[in-house]
Amino acid sequence: MSTDDTSGSLDRPTEEITLTVNGESVAAEVEPRHKLSDFLRDARGLRGVRVGCEHGVCGACTVLLDGRSVKSCLTYAVQADGAEIETVEGLADDDGSLHPIQESFHEEHALQCGFCTSGFVMATKELLGENSDPDDDEIEAGLADNVCRCTGYQNIYDAVNRAAEKMDGRERDGEQLDETETDGEDR
Repeated sequence: MSTDDTSGSLDRPTEEITLTVNGESVAAEVEPRHKLSDFLRDARGLRGVRVGCEHGVCGACTVLLDGRSVKSCLTYAVQADGAEIETVEGLADDDGSLHPIQESFHEEHALQCGFCTSGFVMATKELLGENSDPDDDEIEAGLADNVCRCTGYQNIYDAVNRAAEKMDGRERDGEQLDETETDGEDR
């Protein structure tokens, strides 16, 4: 038996997975130990999935798996087999128009250095999907699994509030809608 294997090639077991990523059906062979964050970044080129602490503490790697936020650095790609994954890249329209959450983060200067932003945006999407008008305590609870090292939390809270208003039809183009526009009646 030779111990002089310099090929660098190791046969490792793989599993075939099929999932939907940002609306696109994907089939791939992955090693069972392959993290979802690495799969999304390396195999799919989705660089909005950030890998920060790799311990599930910072939340920079947050994606939605079947509509629920998960830390993709703590999730194996094989665990996503058959699931629907949404990353920050999947939020914008096909024409490049930003999602109201992305617009709001930009408008409220909640981007800070930008490293944590995609995780906050995805956590916000889950939060607003469950509660369209959260108060500050509910926003704090909804975003508790994400860390901003720039300590820009007030701007992030403001962005969540603005996104809630936009998604609820209470604001358009930076202007508050009056009651005649929100209830659809001309007066």
